[in-house]
Amino acid sequence: MILIDPPLVPSRGHLWSHLASDTSYDELHVFARLLGIPDRGFDRDHYDVPAERYDAAVAAGAVPVTSRELIVRLRDAGLRRRKRSWPAPDPEEE
Repeated sequence: MILIDPPLVPSRGHLWSHLASDTSYDELHVFARLLGIPDRGFDRDHYDVPAERYDAAVAAGAVPVTSRELIVRLRDAGLRRRKRSWPAPDPEEE
C-alpha cells in the first residue's frame, strides 16, 4: 500500500510530505513515476513530496496516515532505512 503523511516538514520554502510503501520499494518507485516525482526525491525509504502535490498523490491512491504511522508501517514491513551517523563507527572499536 502507498502511504503519505501530511505536509508538515518545512524545507527550501515549501512544506513536504513523505510518500512510502509498506509493500516494496518497487511499488513506491512505480507510483512516484506515475505522479511525475523525480528520482532525486527518493531519500532512503521514501519520496519527499511538496505540499502542492499532496492532493494529487491522494487522488492517485496514496492513503493518508500520520507521520508516526508511516514510520511504524515501514518498520513493521522491514522497509525502514534510518539515517546512519557519519562517519560510520569502526566495528573494531565497538
